[in-house]
Amino acid sequence: MTSLLKYKNLLLLGLLWLIVLFGVNTLIDARIINPYYRQILYGIGINMILGVSLNLIIGLSGQLSLGHAGFMSIGAYSAAIVLRTQPHLGGLALGIGLGLFISLIVAFGVAVPTLRLKGDYLAIATLGVGEIIRIVILNMSITNGASGISNIRNLMSWPLMYTMVSFAVILTLRFKYSKFGRAALSIKSDELASESMGVNVTKIKVLAFMFGAMLAAVAGSLYATTYYVVKPETFGIDMSIGILIIVVLGGMGSLSGSLLAAIFVGIVNMFLQSYGQMRMLIYALILILVMIFRPEGLLGLEELSLQSIKSKFIKKKEVVS
Repeated sequence: MTSLLKYKNLLLLGLLWLIVLFGVNTLIDARIINPYYRQILYGIGINMILGVSLNLIIGLSGQLSLGHAGFMSIGAYSAAIVLRTQPHLGGLALGIGLGLFISLIVAFGVAVPTLRLKGDYLAIATLGVGEIIRIVILNMSITNGASGISNIRNLMSWPLMYTMVSFAVILTLRFKYSKFGRAALSIKSDELASESMGVNVTKIKVLAFMFGAMLAAVAGSLYATTYYVVKPETFGIDMSIGILIIVVLGGMGSLSGSLLAAIFVGIVNMFLQSYGQMRMLIYALILILVMIFRPEGLLGLEELSLQSIKSKFIKKKEVVS
């Protein structure tokens, strides 16, 4: 009976996935979703990948990282450099692969010495790492220095973005509910107790950090082919803080919360575009109000699922009756 219910839920999720894929694609082909809204849609997708990737580091293993934009820049520049000579989907795939490889090496080199730190010290260290990556990119000739790389081939499409976001969500959920994810959650709750129970704390922290950094590089590659241009100043502390806001707003530890927060932030930014310099003030006030009335984030530690939606609907029905 349990396995039958499981397959039924998987079938419903697969059907819903296809409906969203073809439904939105039809709206784009019919020009109901114009290029402006399409860019917003793609921006939300990139933020979703960044949100779940940083949530792996902060929400699961409790490591406060402020250098996530640095790993995003690795993926962005990798894709941009490859697409200059191979402006097609194969080139984008090669750029993503190159970004994954470089971010894997850099993340490992960063994680081993810095993840022994905790709290504010770790935040400062990762902030420094992000700035080091940005400065290195700024002083390399292949990246075109401060001018960045422009006229990048736009290969982004709704099926590509939707598929990449789906893969990122599936991989992060698999990590969360694997033995490594459970070990990471135990480290977040009580590191000393986890270590005394035989959990290799350093190994789990490094794995979570590397996995999150690699997903950030994927988001960076998608950013490059979506927005035509990449510059070093794009990937500064402001970008890292923006990703952190999505994680905190959605709920630290809730991957589906990060997805909802990315949608919320994208919609709020869209409606505030016409307010000019007042936009950031209004945006900050909205975030403050959300955090006052919902300090644990939109979902807290919970994950959104068909089962949780059903149970909440049944409870509401019982209360009404």
